[in-house]
Amino acid sequence: MKKDLRLRNGQEVTIRHLVNEDIEAIMELQKKVIAFLEVTAFLQPLSEDEFLFILNGSGSMIGAFHNDRLIAFRAMLEPEIDEHHLGKDAGLPDSELPSVLYSEITNVDPEYRGNSLQRILGELLMENVDKDRHRYVFTTVAPFNIASLKDKISLGMHIISLGKKYGNLLRYTLMRDLREEKRLGALTVVADMSDTLEQQSLLKDGWIGVGLEEVDGKWKVKFQKYE
Repeated sequence: MKKDLRLRNGQEVTIRHLVNEDIEAIMELQKKVIAFLEVTAFLQPLSEDEFLFILNGSGSMIGAFHNDRLIAFRAMLEPEIDEHHLGKDAGLPDSELPSVLYSEITNVDPEYRGNSLQRILGELLMENVDKDRHRYVFTTVAPFNIASLKDKISLGMHIISLGKKYGNLLRYTLMRDLREEKRLGALTVVADMSDTLEQQSLLKDGWIGVGLEEVDGKWKVKFQKYE
């Protein structure tokens, strides 16, 4: 894959698949992004070995370059099948777990924010998934990480569960079925993002988190059911 585009300020950017030789630039960009984070818990950084695991065939990574400088990257991972596999959150049978991809880390250079690079890279990764091999895309996002939640929902992912992950961190699990886009019903229920128990009750009863809205300075999650 190679794609050229212009940013809002007219700068030209090239997007391509990343390879092992890009690892130094990947690690430097991640380090820079972490240094600019206001809430460090929002990002689960990857180690060099974890990036190399993806680059060596267990997933896909694409990056955006401006004047040969890596300014953004996004990854998808073919996860190992273990007791923590996110497919279990959706009740997938073991036979379908190999068809799962994880929407993994995204990093955008703070100097280039506001150019929709996260969304652009996400759309390209989704478009290029081999749907004969992979059917589902999963990810986890922290409550109140609004930018990341909006990003995942804009890519067609829906909240299917809310619980503790990575030790003791509260996380939404989101999923998209790439082969079967289910229709949503007309009825909508809204819950406060801060009300964990209410959201967990709705999710248990078959409601799916499909959107966000801000009301009087408080973030709400919109829930619907599939038809």
